[in-house]
Amino acid sequence: MLLLTLPGGAALAAALATQLQCSWSPLVVHRFPDGEQLVRIGCDVQGQRVVLVGSLHQPDAKVLSLLFAADAARELGALSVGLLCPYLAYMRQDMRFQPGDAISSKTFARVLSQAVDFLITVDPHLHRWHDLSQIYSIRTRVVPAAEAIAQWIRGHIESPVLVGPDSESRQWVEQVAALAQAPFFVLNKTRHGDRDVTLDAAPRLLLGSHTPVLVDDIISSGATVLAAGQALREAGSRPPVCIGVHALFAPELQAELLQAGYTQVVTCDTVPHATNGISMAGPLATALLEMNSG
Repeated sequence: MLLLTLPGGAALAAALATQLQCSWSPLVVHRFPDGEQLVRIGCDVQGQRVVLVGSLHQPDAKVLSLLFAADAARELGALSVGLLCPYLAYMRQDMRFQPGDAISSKTFARVLSQAVDFLITVDPHLHRWHDLSQIYSIRTRVVPAAEAIAQWIRGHIESPVLVGPDSESRQWVEQVAALAQAPFFVLNKTRHGDRDVTLDAAPRLLLGSHTPVLVDDIISSGATVLAAGQALREAGSRPPVCIGVHALFAPELQAELLQAGYTQVVTCDTVPHATNGISMAGPLATALLEMNSG
């Protein structure tokens, strides 16, 4: 097995290579003055099972590199080409919200399905799509972050109560709560705009003697978690902790969350960020070993 790293994927590839005892190599990506790019594979892929490694946050700057590298690897004799992307982009546009909208999750799935033989990711945003097989025609594997998050909570938070900021977060919060052996509840959210969100009041009975731990899959603009923090404060809670799977943070959001009263902000290392504190390398290595032997 040979790991080829997409832009930003070197740290993850190195961790995976150590666990799997395989080689890894960064792709060489050169951008010309006209904006086009040249992708070069700097090692021999003949007869190798190649896996492209790297998260697809900020995907528009990365996807062409991925497609060029996958095609080049096949032409240079790779036995297979897989993709391990802890964060899978374009999953939230899963319906036509306004007339004329592109359902980009379907389009993106078709593109990747033509480029690689399999896909491994961590907790994709599955809401209206209930399984990746509904839109991907290749083999897929979803690696859940729940056990790693629950383990972190057990080791760092005394008497936690898990909080989901909205109904879409229930699937993650309920699973983490069961693994952490902690109670949980889910807030009701009303979204008025990208950064305008209101949440109902938190159940006061659970907040008196517990530390609230807000858990969400994607944190981007931060509007939801900031509103959740306000709802918890208004309910008289202890200072909360914020945990996210994918840190798609807007600039300065980490500082805003701490200023808003969160004592800690911790994320999985699916998207490189200063808040990364929960490693997914072990579960991803196991999934890759299983998937690449198929």
